[in-house]
Amino acid sequence: MESTKIHKVIIIGGGPAGLTAAIYAGRAEMQPLVIEGFEPGGQLMITTKIENFPGFAEPVDARELMGNMRKQAESYGTSFISENATELDLSKQPYVVKVGEKEFQTKTIIIATGAKARWMGLESEQKMIGRGVSACATCDGPFFKDKEVIVVGGGDSAMEEANFLSKFASKVTVIHRREEFRASKVMVERTRENPKVEFLFNSVVEEVLGESEGKVTGVKLKDTKTSEITEFKCDGMFLAIGRIPNIELVKDKLKTDENNYIVTETDSSKTSVEGVFAAGDVQDYTFRQAITSAGSGCMAAIEVERFLNER
Repeated sequence: MESTKIHKVIIIGGGPAGLTAAIYAGRAEMQPLVIEGFEPGGQLMITTKIENFPGFAEPVDARELMGNMRKQAESYGTSFISENATELDLSKQPYVVKVGEKEFQTKTIIIATGAKARWMGLESEQKMIGRGVSACATCDGPFFKDKEVIVVGGGDSAMEEANFLSKFASKVTVIHRREEFRASKVMVERTRENPKVEFLFNSVVEEVLGESEGKVTGVKLKDTKTSEITEFKCDGMFLAIGRIPNIELVKDKLKTDENNYIVTETDSSKTSVEGVFAAGDVQDYTFRQAITSAGSGCMAAIEVERFLNER
């Protein structure tokens, strides 16, 4: 990993996309270097059990899954740096990835830095993540069978989450700070027609309740018109107020869309810079699942191998 060595590929990110890319690149004898950051594992680390990752008949612990993926990548010759990449120089080949004062040269880069959920910023919210507070209905919805939950948000994602959760929960209440939705008309109408979904307008969550019980028991709501504070009982809270792709490293270096996700070519992981590829949630606005991230990591590694072979 010396700075004088020119790596074939450096992968930035240690979530499902980055580790899958490392497994495939390692098997292709590219000796990948993964800069996994101080908090490896990606967004799965805020989830406890995973029920929808293929190959596991019983729910698998998120840390166990990511730990096994990391070991698998290591077994194929992957090296790891458990620090954050701090700067990229994509102006000339070989590219340079900086980690603090250290510099690493590479012929190709896979950006797999992921995205983070947009949270409300409440102390009680952060304490209850994994104990009834979630930002992924697809991941955690089945744990709320016959429970009452709330969805915070007013866009298409909030409507999708509410409808999905209604398959499991006995009641879903959409909490929105205004009376007008940002969601498309068709999504709103579809949600309104769902008998298990109700709406609560002009309300914002002020506090998540249940810390002493170790699980969400309700929330404190503030009326945005009267400022009145009331308590609302529920067993879970799902955030659907957006996601933030982690593009700090590549901002103004790679083409991004209106939502700040890295733009990749159709059916490809190629970015706007030759030899730089992107995989996982940093370029996926639509699906945002561990399995789709893993799939795009596979794509990126295969494309890196083809890119190097052509040269």
